[in-house]
Amino acid sequence: MIYPKIPLAQSIIEICLAKGITTIIISPGSRNAPLTIGFVNNPAFQCYSIADERSAAFFALGIAQQTKQPVALVCTSGSALLNYYPAFAEAFYSQIPMIVISADRPQSKIDIGDGQTIRQENVFENHSLYNANLHEDVSIENDLKINEAINMAITQKGPVHINAPFEEPLYETVSELSVEVNTVASANATQTISIEVVTEYAKIWNNSTKKMILVGLNDPNAINEKIIEAFAKDESVVVLTETTSNVHHDTFINNIDTIITPFTNEDFENFRPEILVTFGGMVVSKRIKAFLRKYKPKHHWHIDSWRAYDTFGALTKHFEVNPNVFFDTFLPLTKSIESNYFEQLDAVKALRKLKSDIYLNKIPFSDFKVFEKVMQCLPTNSQLQISNSSAIRYAQLIDVHPSIEVYCNRGTSGIDGSTSTAIGAAVANDKQTVFITGDIGFLYDSNALWNNYIPKNFKIILINNGGGGIFRILPGHEESPVFNTFFETSHCLTAEHLAKMYGFEYSIASDEASLSRSLTALYAQNEKPSILEIFTPTLENDSILLQYFKELV
Repeated sequence: MIYPKIPLAQSIIEICLAKGITTIIISPGSRNAPLTIGFVNNPAFQCYSIADERSAAFFALGIAQQTKQPVALVCTSGSALLNYYPAFAEAFYSQIPMIVISADRPQSKIDIGDGQTIRQENVFENHSLYNANLHEDVSIENDLKINEAINMAITQKGPVHINAPFEEPLYETVSELSVEVNTVASANATQTISIEVVTEYAKIWNNSTKKMILVGLNDPNAINEKIIEAFAKDESVVVLTETTSNVHHDTFINNIDTIITPFTNEDFENFRPEILVTFGGMVVSKRIKAFLRKYKPKHHWHIDSWRAYDTFGALTKHFEVNPNVFFDTFLPLTKSIESNYFEQLDAVKALRKLKSDIYLNKIPFSDFKVFEKVMQCLPTNSQLQISNSSAIRYAQLIDVHPSIEVYCNRGTSGIDGSTSTAIGAAVANDKQTVFITGDIGFLYDSNALWNNYIPKNFKIILINNGGGGIFRILPGHEESPVFNTFFETSHCLTAEHLAKMYGFEYSIASDEASLSRSLTALYAQNEKPSILEIFTPTLENDSILLQYFKELV
């Protein structure tokens, strides 16, 4: 076996191995050579080389999103480390485990004019669960810091930073280890909640005729079926789910904006819940957030093992436990109460479905029409990754088959690494992965395609409307050179040459007939990754979407 000669590098690598951190994403460099040598030469580690650190971090995020296990990132010193920050912040807010291991120069070399040096210690402090600033020499203190960082990533589900200073020479190797590392086991306590804790809340529940359950971003199959069925049978409960919730039932409302956007003030007042129960991650719908902030529930309970955001300014209780554990204890204490809360909303849902179908059948080729067709044609039992901005908002309006797993980077809601995340997820998952994105997000993260590990059956569906179409929907849109240049980012670029350069199959569609043919061909070919680029009319998309909400009444 070949090991790096530098003892500190040996310690980091051996502790990672002892704690089961075996997926390593390395961005090439020199200062991190001791780590690279150690990880790559040990067959226990699965190592990937991704040159662009920003893309590498989102690629790691996609793998960790699927495996639920920490992925380690290794980079050289200097600005390379800063490129991890967008994915690091996403991991923090999406509660995805990530371990950044940055090579650094010794402290004596910082701020003296040496090349590739910045102040690396605590650089992620605002979004890091733990910062292990190591000393150059091996020590028990260093080992404990490395252990603590990894344990935090595992137990608290988020990003941590290990900063390791190395002095030259960097490339020397040895055939035997010179260190004996200290490992500290992570504390994974079994989650429980007592009947005494939830009894008083069950009493409130049992006397309420209007209970709303809002499910944000959630892992597939995370919620027990018996809990879903219990919600569905309660006439005093309305369940609102998002595309990213991965929670399905025929009685649930899965297109929130379609339901509530046409509401009058009187409708909103009638819809105001007495109790709001939330679980899962970030909520996409701006309209549901605006509604609940204005028409606040009397009680808002959030169920999450680690944190609770007071999204609506009405949070009254945080149950720090897994939702399944909570409801397994809570639901046996509940009883039915006569209510028409569900019945009223179900009638609205039926009306909206009728109006929606009529509208979609008559609109011309546009972003909205494309999303309808694309979502309908997704393979069953596949994985859908969606970019941010317009893409996720259109997806919220279209039903998705319950067998399809849906993911989106909603922690920070950025467009910056959606493609890289989708590729990482595809690498870590055996399912057919389809990524739907807009043109700006795709172009912004085009280095994601500079990746030697993309599965042959990976599909990108790129909807190109010639700019940042979401800004045409938002208040303030006015056709002008300033708007087109500084808000919408108007362009005439396509993915054709990128596809050729990176070895992707490439096809285009610009109307319903060509879209239908292209989608069939897209899923029939699995010999190389594919990009289907769909061109939609820049100027018509916003009016078609805005008119949709007017015709739902």
